[in-house]
Amino acid sequence: RRERQRFVDKNGRCNVQHGNLGGESSRYLSDLFTTLVDLKWRWNLLIFLLTYTVAWLIMASMWWGIAYLRGDLHRARDDTYSPCVANVYNFPSAFLFFIETEATIGYGHRYITERCPEGIVLFLFQSLLGSVVDAFLIGCMFIKMSQPKKRAETLMFSRAAVISQRDGKLCLMFRVGNLRNSHMVSAQIRCKLIKSRQTPEGEFLPLDQCELDVGFGTGADQLFLVSPLTICHEINSKSPFFSLSQRSLRNEQFEIVVILEGIVETTGMTCQARTSYTEDEVLWGHRFLPVMSLEDGFFRVDYSQFHATFEVPTPPYSVKE
Repeated sequence: RRERQRFVDKNGRCNVQHGNLGGESSRYLSDLFTTLVDLKWRWNLLIFLLTYTVAWLIMASMWWGIAYLRGDLHRARDDTYSPCVANVYNFPSAFLFFIETEATIGYGHRYITERCPEGIVLFLFQSLLGSVVDAFLIGCMFIKMSQPKKRAETLMFSRAAVISQRDGKLCLMFRVGNLRNSHMVSAQIRCKLIKSRQTPEGEFLPLDQCELDVGFGTGADQLFLVSPLTICHEINSKSPFFSLSQRSLRNEQFEIVVILEGIVETTGMTCQARTSYTEDEVLWGHRFLPVMSLEDGFFRVDYSQFHATFEVPTPPYSVKE
């Protein structure tokens, strides 16, 4: 069967695009900081460079304008004349003075004099504006670099989910793992079943979301993710798969979205990893191969067998049947 459109990709990216926002697009500008953080890196770097370049050119032009209006450019080399800014002869020298002031380099060759009140006001304005721009853009870049999205890439999900018996009950199972030695604190897992359905009133719900119980009542959804774990959803009368059999699985069309959340131990930031399983990725009558082995004084995890499954005897009937 050909691969159909997914609601959530295997890497966790949601295939949803917002269009025809109309006047609501102004809401992005009201939260400009978050909008910049959400942009792709190439746009972030472009905005970063353009903002500083434009701001520097404007401020350097203002210093050059003051020197031009006061006539300092023509008398800057006159030792008996006291200019607004010493040793500013043209626009490049005005630009260098601005950079020295903004970056607090202070070479000492160019400096502002006390006989220039407009220069003192511009100097104060430059200091305030530079602090605001630095706090906004550098803060934006820092937040973007420290986002825990990359930590989610070291959280693994099995490529397929399986349906087989466990403790005499038919269960839907999949495997999760953590590739890093640092732990995920307060890790919790949730599952959503995405499936179209029609209500008794005739309303069609194209992407109806239904919660899959993975141990809310028993606390099994709270994970101690030190080694790979197999997450289990018991198929019973309360499960949306109550009528699912091996034969009906071939004709079903659904998507299981898995959401793993936790706090990164090293940074204290909340991380979320997502994946999904379509009906083609659910294997009936399979079980995951063991990946844990006891070595000399420690347990070893063999991730080469992380996605491997093998067939086990499983009744082809649904729990309802």
